Amino acid sequence: MISRPTLLAIETSCDETAAAILRGFDEVLAHEIFSQASIHSEFGGVVPEVASRNHLISAPHIISQALTAAKLDVTDLDAIAATTGPGLASALLVGASTAKGLSLGSGKPFLAINHIEGHLLSPFFGKAEIPPHIALVVSGGHTLLFDVAGFGRYTLLGRTLDDAAGEAFDKVAKLLGLGYPGGAEIDRLARSGNPKRHDFPRGMLESGDFDFSFSGLKTSVRIFLEKNGPITDGMPDICASFQAAVTEVLVAKLFRAASKLGRQIVTISGGVSANASLRALAVARAEKESMALLTAPPGLHTDNALMIAYTAAHHLAAGNTNSTSVDIFPNFDAATISSKVSECAA
Repeated sequence: MISRPTLLAIETSCDETAAAILRGFDEVLAHEIFSQASIHSEFGGVVPEVASRNHLISAPHIISQALTAAKLDVTDLDAIAATTGPGLASALLVGASTAKGLSLGSGKPFLAINHIEGHLLSPFFGKAEIPPHIALVVSGGHTLLFDVAGFGRYTLLGRTLDDAAGEAFDKVAKLLGLGYPGGAEIDRLARSGNPKRHDFPRGMLESGDFDFSFSGLKTSVRIFLEKNGPITDGMPDICASFQAAVTEVLVAKLFRAASKLGRQIVTISGGVSANASLRALAVARAEKESMALLTAPPGLHTDNALMIAYTAAHHLAAGNTNSTSVDIFPNFDAATISSKVSECAA
């Protein structure tokens, strides 16, 4: 087995076309991303057909850029990986098919990587070992809470029963006329707002389990806006109050799970992990509970290929590779992360 294999990873699960080249667990040779955010903003959300069309155009260029930056050829690689799910089916097909073609053409092993596992492992980027911890993966498409015993040993503790946290941010931003993507704009405005000005509901905060629900919160904001008419001032207070309702539930359940299961490390990853309020609240709670809090390094919060390469490096070290006949899986299923994953009722 090669001690420090060089991997090319491709990520096209949604609207980011990304390629990265990683040697071992920590040596970044290339990290390229083309964002389609400005393209989809005029539609108020990601349009799958538009996303896949732009992946087809951008993927060859991004991969070429990565190889050039790393001063490598495909023949110099030890393996090729791609995200095969979950995500938009037409978008996943572009990256997965491209990686499979490169694998078949070069004779290099192929690795099919789970997008969620990429986010889950990203706080440990550069490390060869994954310690036991509780992991919160929170993004535009998913809100998931895991107990992690080690690499490949994940127990799903809870998930959103409706909207993902990031999805709620984007939908509320649209209600407020803030455009798409709106999560970052809510975060920015909330910094000058009063989070206690409006009492929005904390969905499932005391449900007794580790599941989440954010659709009721979104509806509450909509009803508030309908009753109070167009917002001419006080936007920061609305943003801060909504944001607090989301982050308080996320942090409460994350640390509640850690206490119940005796874990001393907690992690937050995914696009929403960049939210300033969420991070501040989690830092304060970690200090109070004397627990270690880890988040993904800068640039690895949102969708990227470097976390896919890092996850692939762990699979390769464990002796895992995949046939190029493996299919994509657009929908999340706990069993698709690894053969050792399990799901339990909290």
